[in-house]
Amino acid sequence: MTISAFISGCASTGLSNSETNFFSKTNPWGLILFKRNVESPDQIKQLTAQFRAAVGRKDAPVFIDQEGGRVQRLGPPLWRQYPAAEAYGKLYDRCASLALRTARNVGRLMAEDLEEIGITSSCLPVLDVPQPGAHDVIGNRAYATRIENVMILARMHTIGLMEGGVLPVMKHIPGHGRSMVDSHKDLPIVKAKRLELETVDFPPFVAFADCPMAMTAHVIYEAIDSENPATLSRKVIRDVIRKLINFQGLLMTDDLSMKALGGTFAEKSKRALDAGCDMLLHCNGVLAEMEEVAAAAGPLTGKAMRRAKQALKARRKPLPYDKKAALKDLEAIMTS
Repeated sequence: MTISAFISGCASTGLSNSETNFFSKTNPWGLILFKRNVESPDQIKQLTAQFRAAVGRKDAPVFIDQEGGRVQRLGPPLWRQYPAAEAYGKLYDRCASLALRTARNVGRLMAEDLEEIGITSSCLPVLDVPQPGAHDVIGNRAYATRIENVMILARMHTIGLMEGGVLPVMKHIPGHGRSMVDSHKDLPIVKAKRLELETVDFPPFVAFADCPMAMTAHVIYEAIDSENPATLSRKVIRDVIRKLINFQGLLMTDDLSMKALGGTFAEKSKRALDAGCDMLLHCNGVLAEMEEVAAAAGPLTGKAMRRAKQALKARRKPLPYDKKAALKDLEAIMTS
């Protein structure tokens, strides 16, 4: 059966008959989970198995936002609490080598949590460089304010994740650190000049051009396209993401149900695909909206299909690691 070019959420801790039928009929490339979908490890194993059975693909990817800090869908008491990315940056200022080791070790621990329950990808690293006065929608989700620190800490965090068999999705390409509003609620408009964007905002993404997947920013960059946010902008995707940044991996939208994007779901979906996104992402689990996105998504073909296959090929079997040392590093950074 043809795979559809979208990733879908679901409503609860198990698939309803309607959702199972929907997934069987539309065959989305992947599933994304949120806190509403989380009850226990065994329940998530069952949910991911249900989804893969519905689409008939054992390797169908399952995603989650498991950054640490305030964006952590799996948390206590059943899973460990992890630090926000900013904690690595603060540790780096005190002891660079310890921060790099800790970022890698914590990434490895996070991967073990996910891989054990059938989740194949975590939507990290956050490569946005926060700017003074910007909205805290990014805030402590960013590793640092210095570009070089963002690059090296995110790299180590991601290495740990991939060594544990979990794929990263870098976000929010080409940069969300200047937004003055929360894109979940409104459309951010960035007025910075192009040279400033190329000097500060884009470099972390250039350094991660080898990442298998990336998630777009629902942000307008006036210096590049004054009318369309990156998700819906052919100029941003073609000239910045694909050419300047040279990212050739799978490009997915941020959540289409966020308020930053106007129009119907069919309209948003078509515009995103026309702009050059490979994959649509719809997260809230509302079936009527999911059906609209699915109808607009169409089949996963051509370059998008090749990029999707290549992304999944980047996943490896988990490597051995010193879990005791990793837990010690986690405890130290959480109590520092």
